[in-house]
Amino acid sequence: MPSLPIWTTLQRSSSSSGSSAWIHSSVGRKTVVALTGIILLSFLFGHLSGNLTVYMGPGWTNSYGKHLRDFWPILWGIRIILLVAGFFHIYFTAVLWREAAKATLKKNVFRTHIQTNLFNRTVRLSGISVLIFILFHLCHFTWGIVQPAYAHLKTSDGEHDIFSMIAHGFQNPFISGLYILGLLLLSFHLSHGVGSLFQTLGISNRKFQPVFCVTGHFIAWMLFAGYVSIPISILFFGLGSDFIR
Repeated sequence: MPSLPIWTTLQRSSSSSGSSAWIHSSVGRKTVVALTGIILLSFLFGHLSGNLTVYMGPGWTNSYGKHLRDFWPILWGIRIILLVAGFFHIYFTAVLWREAAKATLKKNVFRTHIQTNLFNRTVRLSGISVLIFILFHLCHFTWGIVQPAYAHLKTSDGEHDIFSMIAHGFQNPFISGLYILGLLLLSFHLSHGVGSLFQTLGISNRKFQPVFCVTGHFIAWMLFAGYVSIPISILFFGLGSDFIR
């Protein structure tokens, strides 16, 4: 009879082997994509709630930014979680796409659009476009590479004037147009991703699939409406023009 240490080692080896097999399976990879998608989707809601403070005036927006900087350990913790989640979401999605392409070639069949729609067919392109859009957004409001003249504006109290930076940024039609386009592509991506997320986690079935599909579309376009309202309000309705210098 094997000694306890050897038996424990075998159990750990078997558990590790099982975890490795699961993560390399199609189900395991899809589950990782779904779970990381939930993390990223949660961030979109949280980020939107902060962005909507622009409708309450510069005091609210600049105070929100100051609180984020004051609690920088939490902020960086969230950034690291998002970075890791984003990496695994992109990596395993790419792996699944590559495996699907290989399977299609092996079977020597033509792809059909009978059971697909516009959102499904554009999900890959929109995913790549969303990644580019996120990098542009970071270059604009986080790193100050785009429109650097507005990146270091200060309030009368010497605090970072985030409100003026946002207002100046979206007064530029080209910048606002890029954001609206990027948000449109993000919504296309979410319209497919959120609906398939429920199916991947085993929550959805054939009976309730239409309900979850509609829910996915609703969430995607609700986020779109919230985010896109800001550049539109600034560009076309002069939001913030009374406050910025």
